[in-house]
Amino acid sequence: MRCTSRSCFLTSAGVMLLWLFITLQIPKETEDSRDVMTMKGQETSYDSKNFKPLEDWHTITLKYTQKLQKKRKTWLTVGISAVSRQDPNSLLYTLASLYGSSSAAEQKRLTVLVHLADSDLAWLKDTTARISSLYHAHILAGQLLLIHAPPDAYPAQVGEGHSKQNVDHAFLMSFAARLSDYFLLIGEGVFCAPNFVTHIYSKVMTLNPSPWALLEFSNMGTTGKLFHSRDLPVLAHFLLLFHGEKPLDRLILHFRTLLVQENQILSKPFLFHHRLSHPTLHDKKDTVVQKKNPYGPSNPPASVFTDMVISDAHFPWEAYTLDESFFWTNSIHIGNHLTVVLNHPARLSRVQVMTGSLVEGKYALAKGQVELGYGPQRMPQDCASFELLGWLSEGQMDRELLQESAADPVSCVRLVVKANQAGGLMIRHIYLWEKNATKEKTDQS
Repeated sequence: MRCTSRSCFLTSAGVMLLWLFITLQIPKETEDSRDVMTMKGQETSYDSKNFKPLEDWHTITLKYTQKLQKKRKTWLTVGISAVSRQDPNSLLYTLASLYGSSSAAEQKRLTVLVHLADSDLAWLKDTTARISSLYHAHILAGQLLLIHAPPDAYPAQVGEGHSKQNVDHAFLMSFAARLSDYFLLIGEGVFCAPNFVTHIYSKVMTLNPSPWALLEFSNMGTTGKLFHSRDLPVLAHFLLLFHGEKPLDRLILHFRTLLVQENQILSKPFLFHHRLSHPTLHDKKDTVVQKKNPYGPSNPPASVFTDMVISDAHFPWEAYTLDESFFWTNSIHIGNHLTVVLNHPARLSRVQVMTGSLVEGKYALAKGQVELGYGPQRMPQDCASFELLGWLSEGQMDRELLQESAADPVSCVRLVVKANQAGGLMIRHIYLWEKNATKEKTDQS
């Protein structure tokens, strides 16, 4: 019975890979352009009156990809699989960062491929319209492609969670296979370092002709994973076969070992960081009733970055929440950091950093310092300049800022490791107090 089920699944997976995807409708004003092939398929996927057979989609997709490949093959394709979520601007943030962090010369070597992997028709139409309006020129130039696989394209065994995510990315990678020489996978809500295309190109050239299957430019999940495009058809087939077995990041690591790359190749400094490190950060902030204690920390909206090792259980942003969660890591080295980058500069009156367990104080940072960052960000995870606020004592620091120190708005708060430390490290929390606006006015008067 197991062999029969497997055979059926292999057959269905093969059919899915044959015709791949349909693309979303480009705005009407671009329909007459000879440089763009408009594919009207979004409404037909959900309207039974206009339904087209699977064979038609296969023919249309092949015609579109053949024309695209003849027109423009680039050095790098950046792939994003997006779904509807609480933050509707998450995908737009990523696209803005991608294009804002790359020069005109870099963009000529770059294709951005977005798989809108959601069956919510309202979200699909709204997202397509917004992207088309903002990036009309990129679409016409062939630098930005939007694709969508309708629900009936998915194998019957696909459920929710990591199973669907794996199939979403299988479709994305299959479509990207012949668009460029290399394929970079990132997620939604991601900051990109300036000139990331040039940095990746330099790393690839440095490694040649040494063989590799996977390069990593971030330590955050599946973001920043670079593949040879020639490996994408096999990887897509691999994800379809084992979509229900493991999450995407673990399947990718297993695929890497199958291609005989045993060791991780992690490139630093990291080029990609999450704007919001985890979706539940919104939820956790919303559940904290902080206003009941006017003297408690405020922790203004921010993103959290680190170059420390990240586990599957505890994430960097957990050090900045106002609940009892914490960030756990191990085997830290001198120079490692955890940086809080505020969404908007703020005047702070107090900073508290606590490491180690609450009762026994185990896993505290033996030697470290806290710095305040000022000025514009040089990179998404950095500030123009930093000043020492204080050293940790027994893994803790609680410092009130003097009147003159609190005058300048702070953009970053950074915890820096000053000595190698084996074993675990628990960063329990980083608490920030904003200077009270009312009190500030009183002081000035």
